[in-house]
Amino acid sequence: MPILHWLTRDRDVKAADAVPYRLLERDAALSAGAPGSGNMLIQGDNLEALKSLLPYYRGQVKCIYIDPPYNTRSAVSVHYDDTLEHSQWLAMIYPRLELLQELLAEDGSIWVSIDDHEGHYLKIVMDEVFGRGSFIASPVWQKRYSRENREAIGDVHEYLLAYSPSPERFKAQRNKLPLDEDQAKIYRNPDNAKEADPSKRWRGLPMTAQGYRPNQMYEIVAPNGRRHTPPEGRCWSMIRPEFEKLVEAKRIYWGKDGNAQPSVIRFLSEVEGLVPWTWWPHGEVGHTDESKKEANALFGADVSFGTPKPERLLQRILHIATNPGDLVLDSFLGSGTTAAVAHKMGRRWIGIEMGDHAVTHCAPRLNKVIAGEGGGISRAVDWQGGGGFDFYRLGPAVFDADGTIAAGIAFAPLAAHVWFAETGTPFAGAAATPFLGHHDGQGVALLYNGILGDKRPAGGNVLTRATLALIREGAGGFTGPVTIYGEVSRLSPATLTAERVIFKQTPYDVKAR
Repeated sequence: MPILHWLTRDRDVKAADAVPYRLLERDAALSAGAPGSGNMLIQGDNLEALKSLLPYYRGQVKCIYIDPPYNTRSAVSVHYDDTLEHSQWLAMIYPRLELLQELLAEDGSIWVSIDDHEGHYLKIVMDEVFGRGSFIASPVWQKRYSRENREAIGDVHEYLLAYSPSPERFKAQRNKLPLDEDQAKIYRNPDNAKEADPSKRWRGLPMTAQGYRPNQMYEIVAPNGRRHTPPEGRCWSMIRPEFEKLVEAKRIYWGKDGNAQPSVIRFLSEVEGLVPWTWWPHGEVGHTDESKKEANALFGADVSFGTPKPERLLQRILHIATNPGDLVLDSFLGSGTTAAVAHKMGRRWIGIEMGDHAVTHCAPRLNKVIAGEGGGISRAVDWQGGGGFDFYRLGPAVFDADGTIAAGIAFAPLAAHVWFAETGTPFAGAAATPFLGHHDGQGVALLYNGILGDKRPAGGNVLTRATLALIREGAGGFTGPVTIYGEVSRLSPATLTAERVIFKQTPYDVKAR
């Protein structure tokens, strides 16, 4: 597969490995609403924040949406420097995509907004990171409704690059789009044109299919005696017994004069929706003027976020890609649109923003959402308010520059890292006992920071027969082999083997990367 080369590529493709694991420190004063929502607003560099999320959310995010800087070579706002040179832009996006790929669920999807400045290069990079076979589509968003007359050819659209680790699973699970009245107008009620009941409005669908299937090539006799056979190169769309069931149910239409080829009556109430396609006009998903008006209503006309996205655009993405309760992530949160829309649609969300406006704008916007803010998609989804979020900042690194555990690191973050390092899965335990859990038949335990209440050198951080018994006692009935991290082991190699224990010494055996 072709790959893209740029000046600092060799360094940039390894950049994610060098990013430190940092603690996430909750700010109670900026957290809001109902506790335990699972929603997170994180202030800090998104590369470091994404790395810090891995021990907890690897493979758990159902939908990722990002709207990174477009590298337009013009300063678009006071919040973003969109003047990155091309190789710098690639150096910025590559490691972030690598970490996002790790966080994405197997049946999830990632959507990236981009324009022509870097869109074609981004496609090559995403092919490399996610795999060409993971590409779903590149919807085109019509961002303007009026003509642009300043350029040689007016710029009226942007792209969305959509990928999934399992496109077939995504296809099977994705949601169709609801029909609006313009799309539904072909369904009529011939007996009463004014009757709007979906169970009485219908249309006739052709009863033919492409190809030749012997058991679908039968002759049909219409009620008026006319005989019908499939057109050349086609067959009927069903076998005769199925057709006869539809005749008996009065679900076959022969045209107004009774001479037409048979068609199947389908009622509007039976239509599941429309399969999404790649053309997203502004009438369906909003435009830049709409998004600016939404931002002005929230923040005032004197605050600029460059090119915020309309809430309807994010609603379309999240409707297709998620269901209520699914986890959504945006690591370029900007003005907070993704989090606001996800919240109103009943999705869990994580938003990352490095600027001061994570405090001055994102948090206040989400407070308004909790209070029942009525702009954007609120009326369409009948948003009444509720929910909550926790505000986090990036804290100290878990490891020093030499890769050893930093001083003052608490048990819980180290436990999450150890679990992640051993199992490759996010940690969901309580971090209240040395036994962290078991995965694929292997237990994992950590003796650290006096978790057993004894910080003496010969006490709770040392593996002895007594501490091993406490670990086994807290294992909830698990009796299989266990990997135990601790300062030192007082058990002989023969005892470790007999007890099916793999001992790893902290800090030396705790991997920083």
